[in-house]
Amino acid sequence: MKKKADEDLDEMRPEYDLGKLKFVGRGIYAEKYRSGTNLVKLDADVRKAFPDDKSVNETLRAVAKATRQAARAKKPQNRKAPSRSRRVA
Repeated sequence: MKKKADEDLDEMRPEYDLGKLKFVGRGIYAEKYRSGTNLVKLDADVRKAFPDDKSVNETLRAVAKATRQAARAKKPQNRKAPSRSRRVA
């Protein structure tokens, strides 16, 4: 009896129409992942701020540029110390 109950749990319900289900294949992002594309899941509040991928990319480029400029501004200049020449008296 117990085995029969386990078999019933494994069966799909008859009301599921497999023809209506959209099968996109296993791992719909697998090809992009293998190609080296970075996929990032955005939180809901961030998705509201950026309507499309173009706006996200533009903002990230601006942040990266500002970060590089700030790092250059903080970096000390490599100046040589003035050389001390010996005076012969």
